[in-house]
Amino acid sequence: MTKRLLYTVILLLALLLVSCGGNTPATEAPAVEPPPTSYEEAPPPAPTEEPASEEPAAIPESTFDPQPPDGQRVEFQSTDGTALVGYYYPAAIPDAPVVVLMHWAGGDQTDWQNNGMIAWLQNRGANGGKDQSLSLQSAIYPVMPEGVSFAVFTFDFRGFGESSGSFDPTGGMMDAEAAYAIVKTLSSVDPTRIAGIGSSIGADAVVDACVEGCLGAFSLSPGGYLGIPYPVAVKMLDDVEKPVTCVASEDDHTSVAACDSAMGNYYQSMIYPGSAHGDELLQAPNNPDGIGELIFDWLALLFGIA
Repeated sequence: MTKRLLYTVILLLALLLVSCGGNTPATEAPAVEPPPTSYEEAPPPAPTEEPASEEPAAIPESTFDPQPPDGQRVEFQSTDGTALVGYYYPAAIPDAPVVVLMHWAGGDQTDWQNNGMIAWLQNRGANGGKDQSLSLQSAIYPVMPEGVSFAVFTFDFRGFGESSGSFDPTGGMMDAEAAYAIVKTLSSVDPTRIAGIGSSIGADAVVDACVEGCLGAFSLSPGGYLGIPYPVAVKMLDDVEKPVTCVASEDDHTSVAACDSAMGNYYQSMIYPGSAHGDELLQAPNNPDGIGELIFDWLALLFGIA
């Protein structure tokens, strides 16, 4: 082999070694970072604690201390300045409804004590059973529900009892209006819940003066004695949805005519046998059967007694 050929062979071997030589180790691809987000993820919310249960507020004990049941003398005036005297008999409950009692021409405000009406309305056990006459009177009225108690106000019309002046129909009307007004100022009463029960002249007065002063009226033997026809006065109350009940004895013709001539959606009347007039209807043992229940039913309607 010539030298030239030898160089050619060596050159070819060198080229072969270069082309078949070991590969250079590959470099690892860099880790790809996730694309940045436009917000930061909030950490999970911490568990909320249950609010501590509050102790129920204690109901304060009532601080109402009822006044004694005895009558409290009240001096007041009619709109013409006539001096009048009444008595306030407190209820056993606060903010009590009030019943104004208006007497007949045959007596004065003390008649409501004698016929047992005051003690029954107060429902405080006052005077009950102290003597035979009051026990007899109490039998007229049904048992008042427990917790029901009315404040009571009585007064003498001018010219009667302790009041001054002399009676006349116009003055009697003003006296009734003044009585309805004064009870609104008494302590422990609800001035929006006032009713009237009246006998004879008082039977008209409780209705005649009630349009502005009370919720309704109960009449024992009315007769238009204050110059306003009874059916006219009843209609004024019926127009404003105030209940009126009228009671008379069949032989008391003036009162029967008054009761029968009145009418209305909130009006009722009851005619009993006999000739008893006014307060006589509440005098045992001659009182008509059921008159006490009739009065209670009227009170229950008026004041929502269950």
